[in-house]
Amino acid sequence: MSTTIHPPQELEPFLRPTWFIDSGHPAIVDFARQAVGDERDETARALRLFYAVRDGIRYTAYGIRLDRASFRASDTLTSGRGWCVTKSCLLAAVARANGIACRLGYATVRNHLATRKLLAMMGTDLFYYHGYNEFYLGGRWIKATVAFNASLCQKAGLKPLDWDGATDSLYHPFDVAGNRHMEYVDDYGPVADVPYDAIVGKFREVYPLDGLFESLKSQSATAPDGDFEAEIEAEAKEARTRLGKLGRSS
Repeated sequence: MSTTIHPPQELEPFLRPTWFIDSGHPAIVDFARQAVGDERDETARALRLFYAVRDGIRYTAYGIRLDRASFRASDTLTSGRGWCVTKSCLLAAVARANGIACRLGYATVRNHLATRKLLAMMGTDLFYYHGYNEFYLGGRWIKATVAFNASLCQKAGLKPLDWDGATDSLYHPFDVAGNRHMEYVDDYGPVADVPYDAIVGKFREVYPLDGLFESLKSQSATAPDGDFEAEIEAEAKEARTRLGKLGRSS
């Protein structure tokens, strides 16, 4: 990847707060300050922020709300849990709060290891508007995917998605057993703010909203809840048991 030097005015949209990326919120500022500590190196600070959000905010695919307020970074921080879109928004907020340029990216991915319950709820294995981040470090943009916390990966038999601040960190195509995991189908490109209307519009188009995202009807409603981490662990154990039986019978 070639190095491109961006003048300050081109980085400005990726440094300032927005309504969704509310990087000036006191809780966001405090979280970023505590995560970074006294570290002065920019890349090292970005890494501390990445891991603080990755593992400090629990990933869940259930209980997702689609009202505007639920997409705000400060709301995700307060709740302590989120999904790829809201966790990437939070990461952008804490990065900007620390003076690091960070933008949002979105892609369509095919999830080969989604739980049966989630696939039944969504009616497809295509996940539209999967969210990730791009940090401007060392004169170039570098991708980072903050969605899955380490404990979820361990229970699901997935490789934790680490980041070194120098190379792109995107979902692994295979799990630790060699099964297909995540396949990138399309990329929408980077943006400075959450494209809320586009995301909700796409979800209206492709997903069975009556069962999956009730909050489109009422801002106070939530989607069917559940312990996603426990569920994915149970299915991973079930798959290992099934494979073990096949191995013994062969």
